[in-house]
Amino acid sequence: MLVTSSCTAALTPTAVALGNFDGLHLGHRQVVQPILNRSSKSNSATVSETSQNLRSLTGTDQNLESKHPGTCDSGSAAPPDTAGSGLNFDGSFGPKADGNSFSGFDSDGVDRLYSTVLTFDPHPQEFFTGKPKKLLTPLAQKVELLAAMGVEQLVLLPFDRELAALTADEFVEKILVRQLQASRISVGVDFRFGHRRAGTAVDLQSIASGYGIDVALVTLHNCDEGDRISSSAIREGLASGDLKKANKLLGRPYSLVGTVVEGKRLGRTIGFPTANIELPPEKFLPCLGVYAVRVSVKNGGKNIKDRSSSYKGENPQSLIADRPSNLSFINGVMNIGRRPTVDGLQLTVEVHLLDWSGDLYGQTLSANLIEFLRPEQKFASLDALKTQIQADCDVARKVLAANG
Repeated sequence: MLVTSSCTAALTPTAVALGNFDGLHLGHRQVVQPILNRSSKSNSATVSETSQNLRSLTGTDQNLESKHPGTCDSGSAAPPDTAGSGLNFDGSFGPKADGNSFSGFDSDGVDRLYSTVLTFDPHPQEFFTGKPKKLLTPLAQKVELLAAMGVEQLVLLPFDRELAALTADEFVEKILVRQLQASRISVGVDFRFGHRRAGTAVDLQSIASGYGIDVALVTLHNCDEGDRISSSAIREGLASGDLKKANKLLGRPYSLVGTVVEGKRLGRTIGFPTANIELPPEKFLPCLGVYAVRVSVKNGGKNIKDRSSSYKGENPQSLIADRPSNLSFINGVMNIGRRPTVDGLQLTVEVHLLDWSGDLYGQTLSANLIEFLRPEQKFASLDALKTQIQADCDVARKVLAANG
């Protein structure tokens, strides 16, 4: 998938899903769905183990191909840039030698639209408040999820004073029409845009119709229990320990993805070694406590597969139905907290993998939170802590077996 911070560098013409899409929950996916190229084979990439981190965007005039490790079915390929060259899924530059590069036309020779998600960087709320916003899906994770859906490019529109000053009409004419050459747009019915958020989704539909652009207004969605599907509701669920609600609204387990770093190795001394995970600083953390988790190793995962503990199942990152995963999952118990029993001050995220041992330093783990077990608490001694951890492991085994 192509990722760029410049509208003028995007592949055109486009079908655009417009919004912030933090979390890519069930409602967001309904907004993205109308712009996917169902008639083309471009969205046939599947998700496998991620082996490389997303590189940083280095300027407004540069394109970035996220090195998403998708595998292309026959007839699919990564899009080159507008000059006919770019970074392909296999890491090479230029059009594919087998002729599978995007040409701007579909298989019938009809001018095709590049499925494009247009979002803002930084989040508008962060820009106006001046306070960093914690995200459900940091950029690398968002890229992976969008690529799994079949989105061909992500445009990260720099949100600055100039953009914030554009009226609704100016935003449509300058960004959507002139730069992205949009022929189809999809937004949620509660979408607001333009100076002081004066433009509504209906206004967008009206303005765009003057340019012959079709706009799909996607209605708000509720889950079976009637809860509104929103990023705010998901945050509330995570913050209160209602993980079942958060996961239901997301449509997948909430996941924490980070690199294993050196810790104090206290867990080893009491018989429960843990892997300390360093997360992106902008990642939203759920409430402090203990969780039953399923963990996949995204770098060098083949080195840690263990028949006694690995869980085989669908890739929870993949949003494409009926696509198998080659990831191996290991059951575990995760603690998010400050370790009050040993007078810890720094917030840590650490996971104990059940019935498995090995060296994970430097590996990238993706921990899928399945159930919240208990809040963090301080114990009178290390022996009491050890007894509780064993109890947590026993409960986690039962929970994960029941959710297999």
